[in-house]
Amino acid sequence: MGASQAAEKTGMEQAAHNRYFNDFATALRYWRDKRGYSQLRLSAESHISQRHISFLESGRSQPSRELILKLGTALDIPLRQRNVMLLAAGFAPAYQERKLSDPELAAVKQALDFMLAQQAPYPALVVDRLWNLVMSNGPAAMMIRWLLDMPDSQPIPREGVNVLQLMLDPQAIRKHLVNWQDVSADLLHWIQREAMSDGPGSEATRLLEQLLALPGIKAASQTPNLDTRVLPFLAMTLRKDGVELNLFTSIATMGTPHDVTVHELRIESFFPADAATAAWFKSRG
Repeated sequence: MGASQAAEKTGMEQAAHNRYFNDFATALRYWRDKRGYSQLRLSAESHISQRHISFLESGRSQPSRELILKLGTALDIPLRQRNVMLLAAGFAPAYQERKLSDPELAAVKQALDFMLAQQAPYPALVVDRLWNLVMSNGPAAMMIRWLLDMPDSQPIPREGVNVLQLMLDPQAIRKHLVNWQDVSADLLHWIQREAMSDGPGSEATRLLEQLLALPGIKAASQTPNLDTRVLPFLAMTLRKDGVELNLFTSIATMGTPHDVTVHELRIESFFPADAATAAWFKSRG
């Protein structure tokens, strides 16, 4: 593909993204359908008349800022997408989006530091909605360096590291991930949800396309493993240099109704699934 074709494609993707939810009525219909709500149920949940909801979805009525926020709460729409709906209706965003280094988020950063420290000697990561690495504790950095054959003294970059790409790339962690087919389907779920929310041409959609283009990922994600017990957490087995680590992970969020950045952060904590794995991490501590 030449430079002019690539630029044209990028422009088309951006134009598609700009058209996505370019009016409030389309956005409201999308999120009501996504949640499986009828107009009657949304009326009951939001205490807005079904007639008025019908008029909003047909474009016959224009919403107020307060009504959009009320519907966003009733439909449990992500804060980022509530801002999109507000913009589509001609209003300014209601929810701030700031960097974690912002002085106003110092208390949040302190709480995250505390949670990461408490997880030691086992790994823990903080990622954003696209699974870009935001923070990590010492054991997580140690595990990443070990899996990627990095020097012990080399720091893990704070920017430009996507955890999903690290896990699923056959040249990175995946070559040590014994059950990568099972893990890939679970990991893709997170980014698929973001891509559905953001629409065509979005950063989430492009990341999903990149992940599905990795060898074997698309096929693995489309083949359910009916032999695996349904577990409430993600189990994984890593094997390298004669060491086998059996882990499971849990993911927590720091939900807040006011800030997009904090609302989208996720804390992934790794736990040993057997005594040998626990002993390995303690010995590396």
